[in-house]
Amino acid sequence: MKITTGKIISLIILCGVAAGLMWFVKSSPQSAELAKAGKTVPRQTPVEVMPIERGPIELLRTFSGALEPRAEFVVAPKVSGRVERMNVNIADSVKRGQVVGELDNDEYIQAVNQARADLAVSNANLAEARSGLEIANRELERVKTLRQRGVASESQFDASLARQLTKEVELEVAQAQLTHAQSALETANIKLGYTRISAGWSGGAEQRVVAERYVDEGDMVAANAPLLRIVELDPIAGVVFVAERDYAMLHPGQKIVLTTDAFPGEQFQGQVERIAPVFKQATRQARVELKIDNPGQRLKPGMFIRAVVVLDRKLDATIVPQQALIRRDDVTGLFLVSDDGRSVSWHEVVVGIRNGERVQVTGDGLSGRVVILGQQLLNDGAAITIPAEQSVPTAVRKEAVR
Repeated sequence: MKITTGKIISLIILCGVAAGLMWFVKSSPQSAELAKAGKTVPRQTPVEVMPIERGPIELLRTFSGALEPRAEFVVAPKVSGRVERMNVNIADSVKRGQVVGELDNDEYIQAVNQARADLAVSNANLAEARSGLEIANRELERVKTLRQRGVASESQFDASLARQLTKEVELEVAQAQLTHAQSALETANIKLGYTRISAGWSGGAEQRVVAERYVDEGDMVAANAPLLRIVELDPIAGVVFVAERDYAMLHPGQKIVLTTDAFPGEQFQGQVERIAPVFKQATRQARVELKIDNPGQRLKPGMFIRAVVVLDRKLDATIVPQQALIRRDDVTGLFLVSDDGRSVSWHEVVVGIRNGERVQVTGDGLSGRVVILGQQLLNDGAAITIPAEQSVPTAVRKEAVR
């Protein structure tokens, strides 16, 4: 097997550390006193310790994502034509119902005039049909009277009745033509109104911002072709994706703190608004939408964000340094320092919330100090020495432990 230079250097360093530890143990004041008394010197392992804390701890997660408009509206004309005027541009504010552009309306004005003329003709035809029906009714009544006197024949009566029925049908046709002409005029007026293009969205804020403009004055556009994209920026939406391990701890209304590279050192407040009920198969992550306060509209769609969420919180927890935890026989535990600081005891623990280098643990008798360096050389009941306390008077050490 080939030994690399790095491995040789590591072995030399380990040998040096072991030799230093042995020298320290032999040269400690307790070892010297026991040696003078002719007693066996117990092996004391030098360790570093830290106190166990009691207090609050939070489980924080940072999710990366991007900003999106919370709502958007695409402005498009309902009729085709040439763009005569655009009243807004990118970054302009737009109020609900505001006219943002106009199309050339000459053809639509002409269509209105034509519809009005057709309506006038229909009114005249209706008047003529009514007059004709009145004449036919009078003639029919006269023939009926003459027939009763024996002057008019049956054929004359039938002819008068046929004319009267014909005039009734002509009146109905004229009325239908008038209704059609009125409808055509209304349609022409509506289309003329469509040449004034307004931004009429529903819901959300009364004022939004133009995000994109797709046409310029003079361009020909078809019906329903996009002219502008208008977005709502306050509040703004953030989108992040979370893994399965964090999904169950999220819920709508949960507070978040947002940071972005555009404004280093600043924090923005928000909350979880929606959580997708499905996971993406490709990534095994679920979409989470955030509602973020955006006063002054400083945050913009497309910005990269980091959202910090408090997933869990314990107000009175037992907290130890991450370095104190070790695994022995597939069990997580730590070494607790005795009151006199000369030995340790092994304690199994259950790990809870992790926050950086601080870890919540639960177990029996967890108080005092724990070993954070040198525990790999220890067993339950092992003797230790704490180098950082060798130069400190005993009374001071006891007071520090208290």
